[in-house]
Amino acid sequence: MFSKTCEYAIRAMIFIARRTKDGSKVGIKEIAKEIDAPEHFIAKILQELIKKELLQSLKGPTGGFYLNKNSLQCSLADIVKAIDGDKIFSGCGLGLDYCSEIKPCPIHNEFKKVRKDIYDMLQSVKLDELQEQLENKLAYLKQR
Repeated sequence: MFSKTCEYAIRAMIFIARRTKDGSKVGIKEIAKEIDAPEHFIAKILQELIKKELLQSLKGPTGGFYLNKNSLQCSLADIVKAIDGDKIFSGCGLGLDYCSEIKPCPIHNEFKKVRKDIYDMLQSVKLDELQEQLENKLAYLKQR
């Protein structure tokens, strides 16, 4: 459903939320290791999230990546839009360019409902909620 880049972005943001809730910062090596992602690829993804102001970073020996209070309220939909754009929320289920209310594709009306449900779910889920699930061992990012 999401690109591999977006999957890594979501997993990284959830991991960073968990590690930085107490004000700590986390390094790229630890993020990559904990979410099973290539370090150089994650670095590019995180730079994009910083550019979109969903993630913060600090350089230097005590630096790293972290989430401020506003970023902890970021929804999964915000991350998806930042990385993959909003096509998943507005595009045609068959990938047609001309699909619309006036010229619908064969699955247009049903897919509109699915798109709305996906958007509503992703918009309602915030990073701070997901980090709490991890903390309480109600969810997992990595099999141990």
